[in-house]
Amino acid sequence: MGESTGVRLAVGAGTDRGLRRELNEDSYLAADPLFAVADGMGGHEAGEVASGECIRTLGQQQVLTQGSREATASDLQAALRQADARIRELTDAQAGTTVTGVVLVEERDVPYWLVFNVGDSRTYRLSQGALEQISVDHSEVQELVDGGYITRGQALVHPRRHVVTRALGAGSDTEADYWLVPVKEGDRILVCSDGLTGELSDSQIHGIMSTLPKPQDAVDALIQAALRAGGRDNITAIVLDASNVGGPAGDETMDKPPQRDHADGDTLPRPPRPEPQGRQADTPGADAAREPGTAADTDAAPETTAVQETAGTPLHEENHG
Repeated sequence: MGESTGVRLAVGAGTDRGLRRELNEDSYLAADPLFAVADGMGGHEAGEVASGECIRTLGQQQVLTQGSREATASDLQAALRQADARIRELTDAQAGTTVTGVVLVEERDVPYWLVFNVGDSRTYRLSQGALEQISVDHSEVQELVDGGYITRGQALVHPRRHVVTRALGAGSDTEADYWLVPVKEGDRILVCSDGLTGELSDSQIHGIMSTLPKPQDAVDALIQAALRAGGRDNITAIVLDASNVGGPAGDETMDKPPQRDHADGDTLPRPPRPEPQGRQADTPGADAAREPGTAADTDAAPETTAVQETAGTPLHEENHG
């Protein structure tokens, strides 16, 4: 439980290696104020080393320990860069990891979820009956869907559906996206690896999240459902409930149509590709320019980071190619 801002947290967490993997390459941390899941890259050696080092590095940050509410996107950016460097050192850049999660922070005495993401692990919020994916996948098929080149249905069977465009420890793009989302009474957060979303559709996740009141029961049910659906990858989930926020109570959860379905399989980093001289890489999403001065501007990291207070809006958009 955490009560630094008056917000009370109830947490459940769990992981399973699945039915087809010899090792569990997922790692997680669920300790107020930080709730994060890292998924070691399939197809690489020492994926468990990469994910474990990522979580250890985040957990060692003083601003992310002991119920602190002072973390900023700049703090997370520095920690993730440190994790990236450490993974490359330990594995000779032969392993990588995705990572996503949420930090409970406070701005002007108002609680917020500070969501961060690198790769295709996901962070969801169930609020007032609606399930929303806050994070945005860093994957080739997501770029193609966003660009209108393929449909979501085609993305499920696309031959490159498991290729991520950002990861820590591997590849050239390691920057995270960040969102600052106001905490509402009754919010339920799900942080998970793609071993869960690869087996369960959003509508299936919504059904479990909205019917089991205890976070640990919801985690256990999600993992068991993913195992029954095939369990082709490691499965990790954290469910986090917020109460005593001070605002109006959330409505009872109601079934909503699924936002998207997901395919199963390994996660692989996309190898870096050289950009053509004199122009941006000709890749869907390449015209989305990074906003200068944000936490993801690698030319000069600012001392403070301006964050948007709109759910689902990243601090920056950039060329994934």
